[in-house]
Amino acid sequence: MPLNIVLIEPEIPNNTGNIGRLALATGSRLHLVKPFGFEIDDKRLKRAGLDYWQHLEVIYYDSTDDFFSKNKDAEMIFLSSHGTQSHWDIEYTDNMFLIFGKESVGLPKPLIKKHHNQLFKIPLFSKQIRSLNLANAVSIIVYEGLRQLR
Repeated sequence: MPLNIVLIEPEIPNNTGNIGRLALATGSRLHLVKPFGFEIDDKRLKRAGLDYWQHLEVIYYDSTDDFFSKNKDAEMIFLSSHGTQSHWDIEYTDNMFLIFGKESVGLPKPLIKKHHNQLFKIPLFSKQIRSLNLANAVSIIVYEGLRQLR
């Protein structure tokens, strides 16, 4: 029942470290798509991931094209504040790929346009914020998936 957490061009090592820790705790795989906004041996990444990083299943990709060519038959959903469907409407499946964009701008616009039917958002109930922290958003989505699949 593993889920696949995909970070496209992550920028903040602490977020990636925390998401790695979450992936291990939930039995999920972590997919990291370059370029990164940090070095993979960054101390902040390791500090956030603590000593768990060595036990984590991480798959690296050189680009979004590389990722999509290697996973072309996978079932995917995309998370974005630009989504029109609520994350509560996602019908999770085993091995589903959960695609998240980088912290500063989210998913690339071409991906949003191409996958608009698979685009979901986490509802926000305050107009004072634009989005949630990436690590928090990933946690919400992954644990909802686990709830549905259990």
